[in-house]
Amino acid sequence: MREFLTMFAVVFAAEFGDKTQFVTVLFATEKKMPPLMVFAASGGALLVSAAIATFLGTVASQYLSGVPFRLIAGVGFIVIGVMTVVQHFSG
Repeated sequence: MREFLTMFAVVFAAEFGDKTQFVTVLFATEKKMPPLMVFAASGGALLVSAAIATFLGTVASQYLSGVPFRLIAGVGFIVIGVMTVVQHFSG
């Protein structure tokens, strides 16, 4: 259960304020789209994308067991963060 809660918290934090959430807000502001439809469509899209990511991760782990995915992902996030900070200060 601890692993589930950890993963939930990490994914929730990563998705909160994401462009996907902003697009969902925009769709929800349109009067012609019922809120339940917006919720079902955005939730379904997230569910399908998570299913694809899970499948690809499972397949990748079988064939690339020696590759340090966590290290690669961590370095990637650090690089993106540094690029964002540099871009902020360079105008």
